[in-house]
Amino acid sequence: MKDLNRGTCLLEMKGIDKTFPGVKALDQVELRLESGTIHALMGENGAGKSTLMKCLFGIYRADAGEILVEGRPVHFSGPKEAMEGGVSMVHQELNQVLKRSVMENIWLGRFPKRCGFVSHREMFGRTKAIFDELGIDLNPRSIIGNLSVSQRQMVEIAKAVSYNAKILVLDEPTSSLTNEEVEHLFRIINKLRADGVGIIYISHRMEEILKISDRVTIMRDGRWIGTESASDLTVDKIIKMMVGRDLTHRFPPKTNTPGEDLLVVRELSGMYSPTCQDVSFTLRKGEILGVAGLVGSRRTELLETIFGIARHSKGTISKNGMPINNRNSSDAIRNGFAMLTEERRATGIFAGLDVMFNSVIANINSYKRYGFLSGKRMSEDTKWVIDSLKVKTPSRNTYIRNLSGGNQQKVIIGRWLLTDPDVLLLDEPTRGIDVGAKAEIYQLIINLAAEGKGIIVVSSEMPELLGISDKIMVMSGGRLAGILDIAAATQEEIMRLAAKYV
Repeated sequence: MKDLNRGTCLLEMKGIDKTFPGVKALDQVELRLESGTIHALMGENGAGKSTLMKCLFGIYRADAGEILVEGRPVHFSGPKEAMEGGVSMVHQELNQVLKRSVMENIWLGRFPKRCGFVSHREMFGRTKAIFDELGIDLNPRSIIGNLSVSQRQMVEIAKAVSYNAKILVLDEPTSSLTNEEVEHLFRIINKLRADGVGIIYISHRMEEILKISDRVTIMRDGRWIGTESASDLTVDKIIKMMVGRDLTHRFPPKTNTPGEDLLVVRELSGMYSPTCQDVSFTLRKGEILGVAGLVGSRRTELLETIFGIARHSKGTISKNGMPINNRNSSDAIRNGFAMLTEERRATGIFAGLDVMFNSVIANINSYKRYGFLSGKRMSEDTKWVIDSLKVKTPSRNTYIRNLSGGNQQKVIIGRWLLTDPDVLLLDEPTRGIDVGAKAEIYQLIINLAAEGKGIIVVSSEMPELLGISDKIMVMSGGRLAGILDIAAATQEEIMRLAAKYV
């Protein structure tokens, strides 16, 4: 990569406005990025961070304002033109061709050719050279769908480097990574910074922001609030700027009291490898059971097996003393289970449909009468979801894809609450959600437990598990490594157990 002059202005966004029907998403927003710096962009969900970056990347066209790249006005017509102009973006929800190779994903649309034919040898060589430069240990011929999330993110960063990007936008790059994977990512980011690349880093993990960033810009309600040196900021100050108030308690006080046994799982194993093996545990009424583990520990597979999305080869599940056989998700819903999936965009929302559809779909049979759906009851329940979970949306008819990630998550949680489940399986419920929305979801989880519901929470954030759980179950290599009472649980002990069967 060609080194850039450090400290020069790479990007200026001045007076950026963007309005959608019923919502002013951006209002006179400012951003300045210098070469060789990591500039964090922070704000609650709905603050306008992603919209601002989409205006830069050519996905949206700003209604007003000016975008300058190295002093030249630009109006990118789309992502391809932006990347060719030196601007690349690694999205939180990776959009890759999963059945093709790593190198094909990097060079898609611009394959190197010899005599009119694609040269796989040259493609391999170019990809390997970039990987060697960045310290990425991957085979360019590997099928990308077989890689972990962290490896796929590395591929996207390598793709940005292949375009000789001067400006790199990273949107929640560590939301699904382990501590070791985060450190590897930081090494790559710091190398790019040393080469003079300007990096815009979007994250809700404040300790991470303070560790890696040079400057921080805070947005709130579509407006620029302030830009400061990371060294002058604290977590409390960031929170106050983001939410406009002090947030003294990241985790609400526990009001739930675990009672009698609700869910008993014995020697449960999935049918198709890799999956969970011989897992046994008990969930009580009113209990929040956290599930910790490294990437690849099969936490998600455990929830999918319980919910019937994945079949089990052996083991038993009982609820309230009665055997349960969830052969599919319909069985699970009828049996009083609900599952919030990890990949919100891929398996959670119906992006091209409205908030009402996304709210009522899991409970759709309850609205039928004489073969017809009751629009009135569906509207009433959707209003309950919006009001109870404080969903920010112009109306129930708004496409859910136009909401922020946090508000999408609230709608999905509301969808499951309408089914009145006894057991909630929550896979990364606060992934990619800001600190204010997290506090609301934590409170909701605790309130549901206080009502007697049993809740299983998978999370990659250990402070989150330690803050809301009554017990923590640690998975390692698909097996149960141990169950800790919260009073005795520490991050060190959790990590020791997480590495037990690796």
